[in-house]
Amino acid sequence: MQFTILGPVEALGPDGSPVALGGPQLRGLLALLALDAGRVVSAGRLIDGLHGDHPPDGAAEALQSQVSRLRRRLRDGGAPDGLVEFTAAGYRLAVDPEDVDVHRFERLTAQARETPDPAVAHELFAEALALWRGPAFDGLADAPSAARLAESHLAAVEDHAEVRLALGHHERLVAELRELTREHPLRERLTGRLMRALTGSGRTAEALAVFAEIRKRLADELGTEPAAELAEAHLAALRGAAPVPARRVPVPLTGLVGRDAELGLLAEALCDSRLVTLTGPGGAGKTRLAVAVAPRRSGEVCFVELAATTDVARTVLSALGLREQGVLVPGAAPEPADRLAAGLADRPLLLVLDNCEHVIAEVADLVRRLIGECAGLRVLATSREALGLTGERLVPVGALADEAAERLFAERAAAVAPGVVPDPVAVRRICVALDGLPLAIELAAGRLRSMSADDVADRLDDRFRLLSRGERTAEPRHRTLRGVVEWSWNLLDPGERLLAGRFAVFAGGARLDAVERVCSVPDTDGLLAGLVEKSLVEFDGRRYRMPETIRAFCGDQGDDRRAAHAEYFLDLAHAAEPRLRGADQLTALAELTTEHADLHAALRWSVTEAPETALRLIASLTWYWWLRGLRSQATPFADAVLAAIGPEPPPGLAEEYVLCLIHASATDVGVEPILRSSDEPLRHPYLFLLWAFSPRTKAKEGERLAARIGPDAWSQAFARIGDGLGAQYRGRITEAESHFSAARDGFRALGDRWGQASALEKLAEFADWRGDHPRFRELMDESIRLAGALGAVEDTADLLCRRAEGVLRAGDAEAARPDYEAAVEQARAAGTPLTLARARGGLGDVARRSGDLAAARRWYGSALGSTVDPVTGGETRILLYTGFGWTAAAEGNLDEATELHQEALATALEYANLPGAAQAIEGLAGVLAARGEDERAAFLLGVAVGLRGEPVIGDADVDAITARVQARIGAAGYSDAFERGRETPPEQAIRTSGQRRFTLGS
Repeated sequence: MQFTILGPVEALGPDGSPVALGGPQLRGLLALLALDAGRVVSAGRLIDGLHGDHPPDGAAEALQSQVSRLRRRLRDGGAPDGLVEFTAAGYRLAVDPEDVDVHRFERLTAQARETPDPAVAHELFAEALALWRGPAFDGLADAPSAARLAESHLAAVEDHAEVRLALGHHERLVAELRELTREHPLRERLTGRLMRALTGSGRTAEALAVFAEIRKRLADELGTEPAAELAEAHLAALRGAAPVPARRVPVPLTGLVGRDAELGLLAEALCDSRLVTLTGPGGAGKTRLAVAVAPRRSGEVCFVELAATTDVARTVLSALGLREQGVLVPGAAPEPADRLAAGLADRPLLLVLDNCEHVIAEVADLVRRLIGECAGLRVLATSREALGLTGERLVPVGALADEAAERLFAERAAAVAPGVVPDPVAVRRICVALDGLPLAIELAAGRLRSMSADDVADRLDDRFRLLSRGERTAEPRHRTLRGVVEWSWNLLDPGERLLAGRFAVFAGGARLDAVERVCSVPDTDGLLAGLVEKSLVEFDGRRYRMPETIRAFCGDQGDDRRAAHAEYFLDLAHAAEPRLRGADQLTALAELTTEHADLHAALRWSVTEAPETALRLIASLTWYWWLRGLRSQATPFADAVLAAIGPEPPPGLAEEYVLCLIHASATDVGVEPILRSSDEPLRHPYLFLLWAFSPRTKAKEGERLAARIGPDAWSQAFARIGDGLGAQYRGRITEAESHFSAARDGFRALGDRWGQASALEKLAEFADWRGDHPRFRELMDESIRLAGALGAVEDTADLLCRRAEGVLRAGDAEAARPDYEAAVEQARAAGTPLTLARARGGLGDVARRSGDLAAARRWYGSALGSTVDPVTGGETRILLYTGFGWTAAAEGNLDEATELHQEALATALEYANLPGAAQAIEGLAGVLAARGEDERAAFLLGVAVGLRGEPVIGDADVDAITARVQARIGAAGYSDAFERGRETPPEQAIRTSGQRRFTLGS
């Protein structure tokens, strides 16, 4: 029989039908017995459970009667005699605990908590929680035990939520956790998981609001502060969508054998030193040791594979998940090393740099700088030689001890030849011949499917007698490894040898379809399976990969497949390019990111060997680089292609050639003649965007490109973005809003997140100006969500600043603070000084509006030193100078305030930014009002509205000046001066404002 007490108490007969148990007393009795199924429960315990602290007279006799009736009911339902036993110590339900739901629940949750695999844990928790159908015991008996089980249920729900967060189920958890936190408002673990689910869904401000609410409730009701776990969730929310390593530590396919001593030494070295290098010959297991020790470190870890790169800084940048720049706001890309130093400045991290030997000088230069500038950084390198830096701790990795080497051989042999027990003497001979090198041992063990251990030992003896007569200048273990790889190669079937030699062209591994096309070998699938069995190729269930030492050897033996490789990846990039501009955007981005190493390998070969292929590949990857925030990665390839092709584009590739010119570091080639060569619509419509933000932009060339925007939906939506920006900068806000609305609708129909986020941010800005704060918040929330979906952390931080600015204008300084704080954390983690400056300036605005002028001055001062970006830094400097100017005016320092607002105005005019100029002029109006020059103040307020195109509704600073001036000169006097200012032509208005260093648009 089966018994359920997690909800309505029931007994189910052998056929699954419920047994008629009778009234609540009998069901309560059964629940108490089932709770201790298989164990004796005393009569006193049963009476207490049924009646509590005040049992009735005759409770013992009544219990005997109830037990008799329960036995009869169970027997009538098909239970065997003796199911409820009586002993001198009490009563026992004689069933297997697994027949009772509560015991299955406890077993399943225990297993779920013990398993390291979150997917398995998720299934176990789900099965356990599905057993609950209501409150334990259904309220019939033993309130303390029912309360204990309710706590167990809630703890399992919390642990299940933790597992689901690890699996990325953030959005699906939000509604469920919100309901649970309403039921348990002081439950910190639940609230922490809700905060993390909100943060992972891109709803950082909501997570921070949840924290503020529970912090207040804890203080008011319990007089306590949030515990450590909740405080950590708060910190994670502040960091918001801070970048996480794009590459986690690889999960090895087999266990580590015989390296306990080295693991201990390495762990100790990492505690004592900030730079540790594992040194040793190829195949010694340096990477495996690094992979084994890294997860044992607390905090963040990032693994960077350097074997297939020559550009160390950019490879590290990409692996860390840091972008060179945002994707919504254009800007000049900093040098990768500068970006790394900024992004890691306040980030505690273990950076694992694997296979450094071929780029040892570049690695040493980068590590020297990062260790010196990033206090929380530790570096673990693997290399055949030391980096040679001061403070470097070397951990040599040599041969396995004899016993460990033999155990490794036996384990790998059992995997390829189950049931075969190799001769121990032969195993010992093999391991000695291979100098205890793990990779060599694994390769030899892979032959046991077709050879005995004695045969392997004999052939190795012959091979190394020959080997010892050559390559005498090589280090012995290097000779051993090359020898065993060559020996393994010679034992391959001809088809396997052909495929292995061709497979070596893949720099980052490959899917089966790529191997079939590039290698062009019959029965590729079957041959790959053979190479996997022989340990020459690894397979993780999706992709095949060749270990770097083996790849280097096979690459020297096989025929050259680099042309086929480049053609395959050109086709891949060309097919993915239109998908990057539609609903399939995220999938296409992920696919190209997976193939990043091979795409760049194809470019490195083709720039000199097939420049036209390289030209097409650069064009097809341009929008991928833009959306990944990695635009400068194209520069070295573009430079090399232009050098190979010369000053004239190849026939039919004029557009691709212009894209190369945009990416190139410097060129004297004129673009206008190339653009005049065709009137056809652009095949790469983003060319206009890249050209617009190129430092070589010329107005006539931009007009020529704009005229070639194509009729397709994406090009038309994109054109409306450009039209909207032009209208906004000329102060025609209604026209601009119409353009941005059309752009948003067009991009939404296509499913393009980048386009939608770009248009939504501008529409939100206009709603903010009109004082439509609910609409502003709705538009900004959607823009932030879309930017988060693209992984654009830099843009998300910038959008958080913009949302906070709107909330601040609505008059709620404290509500703006969480967004600014989250933006500070994100910008610091992402290494974007400009956005960090803007967020700090925003906290200055919050402090100023709250009356803390000293704190405001500190925030503005700390922010002004970081606004150096030549394209987008101007807008942030305008915000900082005006905020600083309002602070100085509030302190009574009117001369300083005038200088600061004049600096803001000069910056706005330098960038032909009329809304920014209006903001600065409003600050100057505030200074004039403070001096009592009310008519001139009203005039400048009108000038500002005329420049911007419409007033900003709800600006507390402007509203305060307006009210003060109107009170002193009257509504009619104010209106007259204001209208004169609004009707004044821009050039004259700016001269009237006292700005003579720049004229409009200079």
